[in-house]
Amino acid sequence: MYKEDTIAAISTPHGAGGVGIIRISGDKAFEIAERIFRGKKDFKLIRSHTINYGKIVNPESGAVLDEVLLSKMEKPKTFTREDVVEINCHGGMVVLKNILELCIKEGARLAEPGEFTKRAFLNGRIDLSQAEAVIDLINSKTNESSKAAISQLEGKLSRKIKDARSKLIELLAHIEVTVDYPEHDIEEITGNMVYEEIGKIKEKLCDIVKSFERGRIIREGIDAVIIGKPNVGKSSLLNELSGKSKAIVTDIPGTTRDIIEEYININGIPLRIIDTAGIRETEDVVEKIGVEKTHRAIDEADLVIMMIDAKRGMDEDDNRILTMLGDKKLIILINKIDLVDEKQINEIESLLKGRKCIRTSVKEGTGISELENAITELFVQGEVSVNEEILLTNIRHKNLIDMAISSIEKAMESIDGSMPLDLVSIDITDAADYLGQITGESVSEDVMHEIFSKFCLGK
Repeated sequence: MYKEDTIAAISTPHGAGGVGIIRISGDKAFEIAERIFRGKKDFKLIRSHTINYGKIVNPESGAVLDEVLLSKMEKPKTFTREDVVEINCHGGMVVLKNILELCIKEGARLAEPGEFTKRAFLNGRIDLSQAEAVIDLINSKTNESSKAAISQLEGKLSRKIKDARSKLIELLAHIEVTVDYPEHDIEEITGNMVYEEIGKIKEKLCDIVKSFERGRIIREGIDAVIIGKPNVGKSSLLNELSGKSKAIVTDIPGTTRDIIEEYININGIPLRIIDTAGIRETEDVVEKIGVEKTHRAIDEADLVIMMIDAKRGMDEDDNRILTMLGDKKLIILINKIDLVDEKQINEIESLLKGRKCIRTSVKEGTGISELENAITELFVQGEVSVNEEILLTNIRHKNLIDMAISSIEKAMESIDGSMPLDLVSIDITDAADYLGQITGESVSEDVMHEIFSKFCLGK
């Protein structure tokens, strides 16, 4: 597919940095490098998988573009299973751009987003689920999400899926032989045998699906919004959790007029936490817009952290907020407990009518660890840890496994209804096809394009 096609791209982020990397992959990678690289050795004599000092020179003008370290990697022991050259130069955008343009001028083509990883998949180095793990690893926000991505990149999920698909295909082969060649002296496969085998496969797939909610949270995190009346301590809580003075904290109600957000790590869970404008009736036009944004943030949030001022107590505004939340996952904080006595706190708790709440003083750091533990318990049963278990983190994979399970269930219903095995095999074939779409063994070009278009250039 890519025999005469060589691609190049900048593989490091845009902006100034100490080092920038340009990657070239394809049959002409070495030809291009030989023309533009000047080192102590002739390029042909450089051993594979070594790093070599030299300069990038424009072969037409003789102008030196930069001093570089060049890596030469011969196929098939490369990421793409093609000849690969990586040029480590200084990290200025002008230098990187000039070297990339020179590579393109000498015969390379600018790579599409994710095209290096796509070639690794098409050339059989990794399967599709492993390719998707690459972008998950790049985007991971916590150690646990990084571990989950590495686990998938190593092929732990792929092996489970391939094993299930292989057993389905083996069953289909037995069914086909039994149906098409009944006169041959072979062991006949019965409906009961098929029912038992696909039942075992369904059980294993269901076990994988059970891990999705935990996997999704570890991969994508939780969208949490902090709400409450003005001046209850929302911005102080954001600052305390994030460890930064990001939100402006004053005694003046209505200071926060817009959405302020921060990514933090709570017990291995990525939390996108949003500080919102205080909810109250107001005539201030700008504050009204902030309150409207708060309502939208609540609708989209996985978790609402509602704060009540212990000193002011509960009033109609607080009750209105509680009513508005409906069945949203909710944690209530009774804040500023350092300013009141036990009696006032008990009064607020009685008005909350048994809703679970946490006593906090953000100013003194009281109740913060209890809040973090409550968030973990609300979304994940038990300890958040990847370890050796298979975690399903990708919604595409989850949907395809669900469809495979549904097809297996249809096949089992057909067997219960005494349908012929050749008709039962249609649903088993569908199940195998859905699993193949996870690993890329039966995936369409459109799906591949959609997956790799989400990658950055140079990866």
